[in-house]
Amino acid sequence: MPKEKPHLNLVIIGHIDHGKSTLMGHVLVMTGAVSDREAREMEQTAAELKDESFKFAFFMDRLAEERKRGITIDLAFRKFETANKYFTIIDAPGHADFVKNMITGASQADAAVLVISGKVGEAEAGISDGGQTREHAFLAKTLGVKQLIVAVNKMDDKSVNWAENRYNDVKELAKGLLTMVGYDVNTIHFIPISGFQGENLINLSDKMPWYKGPYLIEALDNLSVPEKPTNKPLRIPVQDVYKIKGAGVVPVGRVETGVIKIKQNVVVMPAEFEGEVRSIEMHHEPREMAEPGDNIGFNIRNLDIKNVRRGDVVCDTKNRVPVINPTGWFKAQVIIVWHPTALAQGYTPVVHAHTAQVACKFTELMAKLDPRSGQVVENNPQFLKVGEAAIVKLAPITKLCLETYKDIPELGRFAVRDMARTVAVGVVLSLEVGGKEEEKPAATAAEKPAAAKPAGAKPAGAKPAGEKPAAEKAPAKKAAKKPAKK
Repeated sequence: MPKEKPHLNLVIIGHIDHGKSTLMGHVLVMTGAVSDREAREMEQTAAELKDESFKFAFFMDRLAEERKRGITIDLAFRKFETANKYFTIIDAPGHADFVKNMITGASQADAAVLVISGKVGEAEAGISDGGQTREHAFLAKTLGVKQLIVAVNKMDDKSVNWAENRYNDVKELAKGLLTMVGYDVNTIHFIPISGFQGENLINLSDKMPWYKGPYLIEALDNLSVPEKPTNKPLRIPVQDVYKIKGAGVVPVGRVETGVIKIKQNVVVMPAEFEGEVRSIEMHHEPREMAEPGDNIGFNIRNLDIKNVRRGDVVCDTKNRVPVINPTGWFKAQVIIVWHPTALAQGYTPVVHAHTAQVACKFTELMAKLDPRSGQVVENNPQFLKVGEAAIVKLAPITKLCLETYKDIPELGRFAVRDMARTVAVGVVLSLEVGGKEEEKPAATAAEKPAAAKPAGAKPAGAKPAGEKPAAEKAPAKKAAKKPAKK
């Protein structure tokens, strides 16, 4: 039974069109996670859309829009087993427009497969400054993905033709990037594969006799299972909320720390809605309890869709997650990954922490650090440039659930994004929640549009992706008020 095997969450990351969904679709077929009937149906769907090469990708890309455009937009969750483990695959989008979904996927993963196309020109594009291979590698490291496997895909392409020298070129490019990001490349397997033809996936390929390392499933089977922080307080960041007929409102998310059981009293923060857990499901199978690493859907008695949305955190009633108000702040250590000019005080980008996306203002640049030693090189700098590390203070525009990195690392890491690019990555050192009294009038004004979003998402099962627009609306409102004051 799968439950007896150790469970790992595996995120598939990399640049758009490097073959992530095709690779994992083929893995599902080869490991027997897909029935023959489903395989035939997907082949037929791909033929109807006049592109047979998508037949494996469609096991992961289930949205009509994804199939039509041939790209992944949302996260897809599927499970498969190896000899010693069972995995939940999280197929993340590679397209720059959907990096926010990739961040959610990476924040839920124990390990990652970074897919890099071996096709001439494609690997170089992904690793270049604006490439998603580079951005995904930075984000995976920041979001706590410690174990990584690199799959050099499309070895069957005419420009590659199973050649060892092209594999070595891509491997060196990837090593340079991953060393810069902070991974130990000596612990990473670089596996040449063909996701479409199924070479080097479940056994060594005779088309690449020069390769002596493990094949993909073997490398996955050898991943170590991280220790589960069951002794820490319960924290479940909400990824999506569904309204399901007969079951009511069902929040979905990954248990980061602690344990959740049926009949346990929990609280949804920041709404402070308390209720009893009525049911827990994982991969459509009922469970009595769930522990860290489990991707679950659960039902809380009398929970209304107005009281829960993406980015909220479900916790134990006796030990609640800190909620930073707009009058509060959090102090963080950050590294600037990209910015067209320089980053100064007052800058207000969107902070992605666990599943939350909230606009936050850089209220103070406290100190510039030496990135290697961590020593302070300048106090209160005027600005920060690419490659610099610093201690900064940020204030959220709307309420944000966060923990310090030393207490609960899973909720203490974040990425800063602006202009569809990752600007900085960082960890929370300390926080001050701020006074509720002062903040109440401002919060109600800022939160009204956000609350309206889930309510407006009328179709059953609709996802209230209201968090980011809500976050971005808030600063926009402030901007609108200023001219009136003048």
